[in-house]
Amino acid sequence: MRKKSSAPRPILNVVAALIALAPCALTGAAKAAECTRKDALGTSRVLEVDPATYPRVGLKSFPQTLPLRDGEVVLTFDDGPTPGVTDKVLTALATECVQATFFMVGRNAADHPDMVRKIARLGHTIGYHTWDHPHLNKMPLDQAEANINRGIEAVGKALHGTVSTVPSTPFFRFPYFESTPALLERLEKRGIAVFGADFWASDWNKMTPEEELKLLTGRLEGHRKGIILLHDPQMRTAEMLPAFLRYLQEHNYHVVHIVPAAMKTVSDRTH
Repeated sequence: MRKKSSAPRPILNVVAALIALAPCALTGAAKAAECTRKDALGTSRVLEVDPATYPRVGLKSFPQTLPLRDGEVVLTFDDGPTPGVTDKVLTALATECVQATFFMVGRNAADHPDMVRKIARLGHTIGYHTWDHPHLNKMPLDQAEANINRGIEAVGKALHGTVSTVPSTPFFRFPYFESTPALLERLEKRGIAVFGADFWASDWNKMTPEEELKLLTGRLEGHRKGIILLHDPQMRTAEMLPAFLRYLQEHNYHVVHIVPAAMKTVSDRTH
């Protein structure tokens, strides 16, 4: 049975923003502006993700996923940032006062550091998606980890102006979901949570925004909750997103914003 809060949605949005303040300090993100639309979808709650408790999530790749209630979804976007298209995604999210997670390709972050900072400034969570989106499972182990680190460094430099292989936010997603046991072990030892997905829109395939919306909502109705994978450089997704967010609201779904746990080594945190 879906659990509902009796608090009005605007109050929930304010509470969510306040809870997000501490994690945002980790990512360099400023507090998102308070929602001015009382009828917006909004972000229903903030979920702290501790890599010690959830080292690998997403049922398409792993046996475990995030502790979401029926009707709750986490919006994630891969492969950006891409000026013009990512901007449309950000506008759609801002219109509905929704926060998402962006798994960035380091090369794109290096080319568009202003976009990285904009995404953080709007209150979204930033994760990592390698330097140039290679097939990591086909590379020597050290070379694969070096590509991951280069991506972390590029995003960190764009965001903070400093270079480090220690991620500000310990969230990573493998390109093509092509992990290896050795890489998973190394990332877990570093305290980095690996994100798969519970379902996706297949937006890498050629289709219209309307076709993508039908496909995604059909999968949503089948799963009822989960981590959703989208791609912010895809124009079809950017054009589909406003209608999808309206669908979520009209069908009583709720968006959960994921952030790093305040202390990533604490595994008994109440989520």
